[in-house]
Amino acid sequence: VRGGGPSENVFYMDGIEIPNINHFATQGASGGPVSIVNADLVREISFYTGAFPADRAGALSSVLDFRLRDGDPEKHSFKATLGASEVSLSGNGPLSERTTYLFSVRQSYLQLLFKMLGLPFLPNYIDAQIKIKSKLSARDELTVLGLTGIDNMRLNTDEKGEEAEYLLSYLPRIRQETFTVGAVYRHYAGQHTQSVSLSHNYLNNRNLKYRDNDASSDENLMLRLRSVEQKTTLRGENRSWLGRWTLTEGAELNYRRYTNRTLQRLYGRETDFSDYDTRLGIAGWGLFFTAAYESSDKRFTASAGLRADGCDYSGRMARVWRQLSPRASVSYAVGPGWSVSGSAGLYCQLPPYTALGFKEEDALVNRSLDYMRVGVFSAGVDWRLRDRLIVSVEGFYKLYGDIPLSVADGIPLSCKGNDYGVVGNEELRSSAEGRSYGVEAMARWQIPGKVNLVGSVTLFRSEYRRDSAAPYIVSAWDSRFVVNLSGTYDLPRSWSVGARLSAVGGTPYTSYDVGKSSLVEAWNAQGRPYYDYARYNDGRLDAFAQLDLRIDKTFYFRHCMLGLYIDLQNVTGSKLRQPDVLMSTGVVENPEAPAAEQRYRMKYIRQESGTLIPTLGITVEF
Repeated sequence: VRGGGPSENVFYMDGIEIPNINHFATQGASGGPVSIVNADLVREISFYTGAFPADRAGALSSVLDFRLRDGDPEKHSFKATLGASEVSLSGNGPLSERTTYLFSVRQSYLQLLFKMLGLPFLPNYIDAQIKIKSKLSARDELTVLGLTGIDNMRLNTDEKGEEAEYLLSYLPRIRQETFTVGAVYRHYAGQHTQSVSLSHNYLNNRNLKYRDNDASSDENLMLRLRSVEQKTTLRGENRSWLGRWTLTEGAELNYRRYTNRTLQRLYGRETDFSDYDTRLGIAGWGLFFTAAYESSDKRFTASAGLRADGCDYSGRMARVWRQLSPRASVSYAVGPGWSVSGSAGLYCQLPPYTALGFKEEDALVNRSLDYMRVGVFSAGVDWRLRDRLIVSVEGFYKLYGDIPLSVADGIPLSCKGNDYGVVGNEELRSSAEGRSYGVEAMARWQIPGKVNLVGSVTLFRSEYRRDSAAPYIVSAWDSRFVVNLSGTYDLPRSWSVGARLSAVGGTPYTSYDVGKSSLVEAWNAQGRPYYDYARYNDGRLDAFAQLDLRIDKTFYFRHCMLGLYIDLQNVTGSKLRQPDVLMSTGVVENPEAPAAEQRYRMKYIRQESGTLIPTLGITVEF
């Protein structure tokens, strides 16, 4: 979002923090290719790219605050969907006179689709979510939420070809389990509403890799990792509506637990294996206050907030005044349909558990780390033609500080989180700085019952430097532009057609260290080439665009609805070009040399992907 990495975004579902909403996430960096959340259950979404609410902690780039629908208090209804990649069942209804439920369960069979497409990895996942809401009295309600995802990615060792050979040489077997459970109690007392929430989230990440994917001997073991992250949060909040003012104040307590047991073959160590074992517990706390004002004619609105966070990881982090996060925003309607707005804020985020828990010789290495910080400034203008056409343009500037820098590689940790696995378990120091600036335009055109079009264009630059004395260079997220356009058109006789265009500029990439990668011992340690970080992001990929189409036909019967759809992903067959990969041929060029000096003969493999993926689906609601 606006030049930031995926770990800079936070997600909340009905007031409960969800650390990660994606399957197959990179631990320490978030991200992931498939959403855990079933969008059919979502009622509304608030998306903040600046002026983050003070009661939402830990965001540097965005806050995605979505609210689920309530279950139907009068009747039960269900929806079943069968598509090319998954089967799902969702439903809602009353459990009693005062209690409703909402649920979704999905089972993927992506592994079958990927096998037909000839891909070397076969992902499979299951996810489920549930919401139970009970009105305890006229003024009291209790909401219980649950969200879980189970991931299992196996390797397709039968697949042949150079690209498959490369991916199979380093990709591990990945298994992940994640869940979040929480309860929110609300008491409505006239002008005041109090809420108390208690939640717990859990991530169990396991990676297993053998050389040549041969598990017949322990001598072939390259990686066996199990890492667990947990967080328990208790939060209390009061919100008051006092005339034109709305006041919010609250506090939270949390406890984080992180464990990591990894057996890994590393190049450059005196022993063949790194036997890594770490455990970490962190108690944290936060206070927040927000005041919002709206004029009597509703032309002027303003809000200001302050948040303070701390934890007992170190003496520096325990001092809450070091992590003060002020923020303010204003908006003014200058004429019919026209308004201008601006915001500014300073936000903090705790470094990932993988970084905080990194140990060497039973001692935590990164005790000197600080909270990561960013100052965000924005100003824009909006134009509305009733609710049918909305256009906004906003300029932004983000200034990062105290970003963890890899001591070994000399690049920020946030620029490493674009691959499967784990990032952050290395020596770091809080010296890196960054900046991102640009302009974003958004538009929505709606004709009820006919047309719904939404689009956004972001033009930006994203840069970083090792410290205040170094020059800025482009970051891993500097794609220069992002375009998203989507729309639906409703036709007669319950037909509809939809389209989505996504385009992104070419991202930078780092060249390989050919000399180091060709060493037999180095290649055998990780089964993939090593980057030359002295030439960090010296190349740039081509831009990529993809067009998807979907056609729906709905049939209505007395007690059910039947929907049929055709979904065509990448109808233009666009090819995503990645840097050519450096790959070992398995042939040692100098077998007579000492083991430490032996080298493989290397080759380059062209990396290009992209094909038309048709999907036929059936949906039944009853």
